[in-house]
Amino acid sequence: MSSLLRVQGRFGQRTLLLTTAAVPLTGWAVHAVTLHRQLAATRKDPLTGLLRRDSYTARARRLLARRDDLAVVMVDQDHFKAVNDDFGHPAGDAVLAATGARLTAWAGPRASVGRLGGDEFAAVVQVPAASLEQRLAQLVRMLHTPVVLEDGRTVDVAASVGAAGTGVLGTRDLTVLQRAADAALYDGKHTGRAVVASPAHITVPSINGRRAGRPGTAVWGRAA
Repeated sequence: MSSLLRVQGRFGQRTLLLTTAAVPLTGWAVHAVTLHRQLAATRKDPLTGLLRRDSYTARARRLLARRDDLAVVMVDQDHFKAVNDDFGHPAGDAVLAATGARLTAWAGPRASVGRLGGDEFAAVVQVPAASLEQRLAQLVRMLHTPVVLEDGRTVDVAASVGAAGTGVLGTRDLTVLQRAADAALYDGKHTGRAVVASPAHITVPSINGRRAGRPGTAVWGRAA
């Protein structure tokens, strides 16, 4: 065999090996893209499109580590069981989806917004302390806007809101801020007004983050 044929043979074998190797690599690339899309889907709640708890927590902690003037906002739907009982579970789903959309619109694209489970939502948003009162009042108004169902029926809705600012509480710890915001939320539960946490809310005893309201806390918003 001539040297030219031997060279062509070597290149032919190498080309064959590369070609056959490219088949599983291409298949894996497609598989990897599919897995990535599935993973991205699992990071979000299918009903509201919000981040699930773990993804929300990861993004929230990144924001808290990098930015100033942040507030952790907790939102809990009021009388949600009555919505399901009176209008049906599809109506309840519509209310949750509307709450998620309203909270997302209010928080903006740079926030971390998540559905923690059931009718409980959370957001970490950048807002100066001087503007927090006005922003929370705006959120309360949005969350109290009736939801119109596909069949034309209107559902009156309400939600309780609590917030904890990094500047006021002097911490960037997400767990501490959420606990304080949750305690503040339950100070104003069913009042139709947002409550901002004071340093005292950090030490309020709680069971699973739920506790009875404590009088004497400053609140704002509009009446229910």
